[in-house]
Amino acid sequence: MTRLILATRNAGKITELHAILADAGLDLELVGADAFPEIPDVKETGVTFAENALLKAHALAQATGLPAVADDSGLCVDVLNGAPGIFSARWSGTHGDDRANLDLLLAQLSDIAAEHRGAHFACAAALALPDGTERVVEGTMPGTLRHTPAGTNGFGYDPILQPEGHDVTCAELTPAEKNAISHRGKAFRALVPVVRELLG
Repeated sequence: MTRLILATRNAGKITELHAILADAGLDLELVGADAFPEIPDVKETGVTFAENALLKAHALAQATGLPAVADDSGLCVDVLNGAPGIFSARWSGTHGDDRANLDLLLAQLSDIAAEHRGAHFACAAALALPDGTERVVEGTMPGTLRHTPAGTNGFGYDPILQPEGHDVTCAELTPAEKNAISHRGKAFRALVPVVRELLG
């Protein structure tokens, strides 16, 4: 069985991709970066989601000799010309401080009317092989930004993005509901034909 490594230490992300590959009938052994603890995390120095995903996928493929998948995602706000974008996880200056990032963004948008609060989550997913072959696919989840957070599911900016066609935020959706419409779910599903083509 072909082993495929996903550049994450997030068990939920591994479960999500595993389910998508299994639903597509792809019989692969999917492992996370935790299976190779000696490999350091890759610095995300790209200026697009696609560049960052490729950086991580290539680094893992080279280090392990296995095909590797990586993704990069973030929130893109229309009135901020697509920011925070690739800086979503460190918008407040501290990487991974979800609350500080959320509070800063809400403060920056405090005087923006509801009709101008369009935004979307974006995700790029990359597959890289040890021989240097690469493919990138993308997925988005459009919506609008609430003025106050709602919901306790999810993470990051989930409590303020209300997906198009819904009257609740991402953080008020169940994990299954969110995966069905999420930017990452769409990108991972778009990766299926690529995986089938390159890994059979």
